[in-house]
Amino acid sequence: MKIAVLADVHANLVAFQTVVAHIKQWQPDQVVVAGDTVNRGPRPRECLHLLQDKMATAGWLVVRGNHEEYVIHQSQPDRPQRGPEYDFFQATHWTHRQLGAEVAALEAMPFQVSLMGPDGSEVRVVHASMFGTRDGIFTHTSDDEIRRKITPAPQVFCVGHTHRPLIRQIDETLVVNVGSAGLSFDSDHRVAYGQLTWQHGRWQAEIIRLIYDYEVAERDFYETTYLAEGGPLVELVLDELRCADSRLAAWASVYEAQVLAGQISMAESVRRFLKSIRN
Repeated sequence: MKIAVLADVHANLVAFQTVVAHIKQWQPDQVVVAGDTVNRGPRPRECLHLLQDKMATAGWLVVRGNHEEYVIHQSQPDRPQRGPEYDFFQATHWTHRQLGAEVAALEAMPFQVSLMGPDGSEVRVVHASMFGTRDGIFTHTSDDEIRRKITPAPQVFCVGHTHRPLIRQIDETLVVNVGSAGLSFDSDHRVAYGQLTWQHGRWQAEIIRLIYDYEVAERDFYETTYLAEGGPLVELVLDELRCADSRLAAWASVYEAQVLAGQISMAESVRRFLKSIRN
């Protein structure tokens, strides 16, 4: 039995297409997409359509991630229409506008998917951990903390969210973070996905890294209206793509509270942040 798990496409269409092509060659029995297909990238509608096509024609399964939840939240009638909070979520507003009525497809995505192995063992896929779509499993996460995050422990526990691959055995559970199929944060520009294989009476995991057309991915920021209309934070996302590392978390630790309090504009905070990391 073979299972492919990918996550965190983040509206990077050319990266997603590269992973889809590789999975087709591998011919797994099942494919699961572990959230964050849309948002934080320039091609959300196209990526959602590709996912829906694979669900309809190849039986792919999907769970929702925190970025699907961010976009869903923009459908609320009381969402801010102006001011610091609007500026903070401007890129997500942009994604919401691109999807329109298709946001309903995000709302239908479940929190988790569980598959049955040949021996009856559970292979469970969620976006981040059993604590929610934003509580991730990192390479530095301790074994004891992972035990809490996967309870009740299955035979295999697969996640994404952190954009950093990991394979670790915790007691009887094989824990796999499949990395990102669109926006890597481990200084490796190649996209990643996970291959699970049932061999010799047990599950084995491998992280596959793939080179893709990075220049097309960067050009999409300009050829769509994402960079022009998504707000200043899109500049940080573009920098994440270029350096294969996280920028939003570091920016937020310094500036998020100040921006939301109206003490500094979003544009100025991004300008200062990018200047600080380039000096």
